Amino acid sequence: MKIPVSFALIALVLAGCTTPGDRSASAGAAAPAPAASAAVLAPNPNLVVQGVPPIPQSLVQQVARYTDFRGHGFVDWHPTRREMLVAHRAAGGNTTQLFRVSAPLAEPEQLTNFADPVVAARYEPHDGKYIVFQRSAGGSEAHQVYRLDLDTRQVALLSEPSERHNIEGWLHHGSQLLISSLPLDRTAQNGSRATVTQTLTLLDPANPTSRRRLAELPGGGWDVGGVSWDDKQIALTRFLSATETQIWLLQIASGKLTQVLPAPDSKERGVFSAVGFRRDNTGLFVVSDRDGEFNELMYYRFATRRFVSISKHIPWDASGGSVTEDGRLIALRSNVDGRDELHLFDGRSYKELPRPAVPEGSVKSTQFHRKLAELAFSVTGAKGPSQIHSLDPATGKLEQWTRPFSPAGVDPARFSEQQVVRWRSFDGRSISGLLTLPPARFGGRRPVLVSIHGGPEAQAQIGFLGRYNYLLDELGIAIVQPNVRGSAGYGKTFLTLDNGTRREDSVRDIGALLDWIAAQPNLDPARVLVIGGSYGGYMSLAVSTHYADRIAGAIDVVGISNFVSFLQNTESYRRDLRRVEYGDEREPAMREFLLKISPLTNAQRITKPLFVVQGRNDPRVPYTEAEQIVAKARENKTPVWYLRAENEGHGFARKENADFEFYATVLFLQQTLLK
Repeated sequence: MKIPVSFALIALVLAGCTTPGDRSASAGAAAPAPAASAAVLAPNPNLVVQGVPPIPQSLVQQVARYTDFRGHGFVDWHPTRREMLVAHRAAGGNTTQLFRVSAPLAEPEQLTNFADPVVAARYEPHDGKYIVFQRSAGGSEAHQVYRLDLDTRQVALLSEPSERHNIEGWLHHGSQLLISSLPLDRTAQNGSRATVTQTLTLLDPANPTSRRRLAELPGGGWDVGGVSWDDKQIALTRFLSATETQIWLLQIASGKLTQVLPAPDSKERGVFSAVGFRRDNTGLFVVSDRDGEFNELMYYRFATRRFVSISKHIPWDASGGSVTEDGRLIALRSNVDGRDELHLFDGRSYKELPRPAVPEGSVKSTQFHRKLAELAFSVTGAKGPSQIHSLDPATGKLEQWTRPFSPAGVDPARFSEQQVVRWRSFDGRSISGLLTLPPARFGGRRPVLVSIHGGPEAQAQIGFLGRYNYLLDELGIAIVQPNVRGSAGYGKTFLTLDNGTRREDSVRDIGALLDWIAAQPNLDPARVLVIGGSYGGYMSLAVSTHYADRIAGAIDVVGISNFVSFLQNTESYRRDLRRVEYGDEREPAMREFLLKISPLTNAQRITKPLFVVQGRNDPRVPYTEAEQIVAKARENKTPVWYLRAENEGHGFARKENADFEFYATVLFLQQTLLK
């Protein structure tokens, strides 16, 4: 069961074994070790470094052991064997790659070894003789689809390089693959497109010349939500915004496309996401918020046009799941205050079954084996990188499939747990976040790093903090991960509270957080620094303009500095989807508002040190957003560090780049927050 998420969350979903605090849980070609004889760490040739002081090798030696945690992300079951694909970074590797695990706790066998990460793949659905996977170059997200023959290890390109492609799934009979494709701006006449058309294609990976275009779909937000068991229909989810999606049915033979939910003649709006056909093809499993604040799992019957609620009694968002091949059992994850819990339901009565006992942590990536009715899932938590387990629902037997790696000299068992905290914002609304405190041996009021998530329709969630444990365990820095208004997971009303002209209300939530920090006996309000990525990067910059007197500095990672230039320059397939969230810059009044609140317009207020990190090939937030805020802030004589990677995109996926970024981050914290 694939529950579609907003484009803002896709990077997290594809990250597999990465974690909120460790953007570099990746592998592949070996990363060069720092030269032991040098007094400072030299940046690799792909890094542009401006204003960043030399990084002492002594700092590298102190921090390095915290940069090599290696977990595993579940990718796919073999169709007939008790075997799975996982995403993992090998020892000495630089990027996440695909591995085959032949049995529980068997040594993973590496299948791919590219300079760029590979985390999305599927076995051929009948005998598993090959896999298909997608990969992009240099962080561009211009994914291409490939076939990897598992006997010969030969790789064949299946897609057209001038477009961006996603693997959408298989038909049930034969080995026909569905892929969706979007045009790239680099092929547009003026480098941009006024309209975008997404195509859906059916092809045979073993004979790639045999392909058929099934549909041309308006806009860039379509996703396959299931194929009927007779291979006659495809359920499509059309993403219009984080609070509005639609379900359409595509007839494979004729290409006829029909809107199903909400009914085209109704005024109903909301989330309607297809997550698979019932085994008898009489209806669809749907995730919807039509009956309340949260997304719940429902069954929609075609003949009666009626819904049957399945998870309404769970007062939180349904966040993912899976259905057995025979339809008798449903696994569902619910997002409870940022922690995913596992539920099982009878697939016929839709009654919830006793909750299975699973390892402590947040449950991710659930998928039933096609033949064995065994459920694979991963677990992430404070005490170590992501691990994969399987559950036999009939007996309750659990088996561990992978062993996470922690470097010598670091004991994750002692790492602090995240705890949910809440504070009142300017309008009396309750805002929550995750607080992680350093060990008790650090006395007094502790400095605070406020780490703001992207999206904005995303969420700070329970999970392993990776290298950021160095800040907690060795530097005694407390970490707060706020879920400001506009975050996912707290209902559809909360999700919209930062839309359009209410954008800066979310910034005021951080102002209220600073008040809360000041009231805590163990946190130091005089030593607070903000960091954020993507939309969180915008938030860091906005906090720098609104609350400069209350912070020690800010770190902006791939953040928006000017909403108008961002909307004009982001890839065209994303633009209309982002306009729904931020506002349409083509409308004069909205354009004026967006310019007014943009950090670039208010850069003269950035008076505390700023560290900006950017990937040159970012298709979401173009690198020019970083360049312009760096230049403007420097005009004010504000100390600005700038780090750009020429072979990265929306965040650093290569360990060698992420390591340098983190070493520079530690140095920045030492010279601002800890001085």
